[in-house]
Amino acid sequence: MPPASTAEVSKVGDAPTRLPPAYPMPYLDPSATAIKTVMDRVLGYIEREAPIGMIDDRGAAVAAGRLVPGNRFRPGFGLTTYEWGVTYSGALLAGQVTGDRRYTRYAADRVNFVADVAARYRATRAKADATPVRNMLAPERLDDSGAMSAALIKVQRAGLANRNVRPQIDTYLDWIANRQFRMPDGTLARQRPLPVTLWLDDLYMSVPGLAQMGALTGDRRYYDDAVRQILQFSQRMFVADKGLYMHSWAEGMDPHPAFHWGRANGWAVVAMVELLDVLPADHPGRAAVLAQLKAHVAGLAKVQSGTGLWHQLLDRPDSYLETSASAMYAYA
Repeated sequence: MPPASTAEVSKVGDAPTRLPPAYPMPYLDPSATAIKTVMDRVLGYIEREAPIGMIDDRGAAVAAGRLVPGNRFRPGFGLTTYEWGVTYSGALLAGQVTGDRRYTRYAADRVNFVADVAARYRATRAKADATPVRNMLAPERLDDSGAMSAALIKVQRAGLANRNVRPQIDTYLDWIANRQFRMPDGTLARQRPLPVTLWLDDLYMSVPGLAQMGALTGDRRYYDDAVRQILQFSQRMFVADKGLYMHSWAEGMDPHPAFHWGRANGWAVVAMVELLDVLPADHPGRAAVLAQLKAHVAGLAKVQSGTGLWHQLLDRPDSYLETSASAMYAYA
């Protein structure tokens, strides 16, 4: 055999003989500056399209201290739905990672603003359905409370919350911990579209809020509940031979279909990493959650497409490539 080459391999030296990759999404070495440029563009968009402020039915501005039923947020995206809970948590983390206080202030300003609006309506005993913060005053489902509670607690723990944030946290966690429908073993469940169903989305709509409440209060029952949800959802919904979760589960259904929706699997994997971020090292359930995370990540790696993205239905390459699920996996 001829001796192995000792020539140095480098991007510069090999440039003349390298062919440019023809991938739909080229594999690049992104710089921190390039990533931050995209993040800043996103921040500018959400600042513009989700402004702070209240208006009356004529479109005139209304001060927070003068709110009445029928007033609404300024035109743009809503500020209190679960998507915005995720956004506030993301902005807060972006501020921590980059040191750019604009992201931190974006999250803190909006969390404090919506807490003020809810506190004003609560003080006037307004009917929840007549306000733009019904899901804050009278939560009815995990979608109302889970992602937002996690964001509010993160702002509280960062020392950025005003006096109205903590009472709102307690309202949210009362729903998750005490009032949401559960199965006999304590698994959080929905009563639609069938009497007892699990939606994988609900892992994110519960576990991060419970985990953050444990970190805020030191009360280990919140950690215990968060671990219980991960493990008991997984017992029913994780398809071990594929390493993927089914999107939903219905009690008594046999045979049971399994559709491996990309974004639902994203909610699950992010819920696990957010729990592990704050779960004490000595918690008896930590090893089981970590093992479940590893099994899931291994399954996700097997179905990643050649573009780097994942499909809408993870095991169906004929379904379209999906960006939000792919972002969740990259984050996790």
